[in-house]
Amino acid sequence: MKDARDIVLRPIVSEKSYEMIEHNRYTFEVDKTATKPQIARAIEEIFNVTVTGVNTMNVSGKPRRERYAKGLSRSWKKAVVSLEEGDSIEFFQNR
Repeated sequence: MKDARDIVLRPIVSEKSYEMIEHNRYTFEVDKTATKPQIARAIEEIFNVTVTGVNTMNVSGKPRRERYAKGLSRSWKKAVVSLEEGDSIEFFQNR
């Protein structure tokens, strides 16, 4: 089994993710092969909170171009994690 910090790669910081914090939902970039139960366990282990739900989505790479070469930016997996009422992640509170 992977370490929790290999599953949760980084938090996603955007206006939309900060609006969801008010509803006790946090957004993270996660490993592309991670499952919802693995993500939930990793978040609970790292931040010592209780996870009530996990929604995931695969984000496709966007078309990019450098001079004559065409390509794609990298694709990645996003997870939106819902926490139990009363729990919060302090990392996001210091904005």
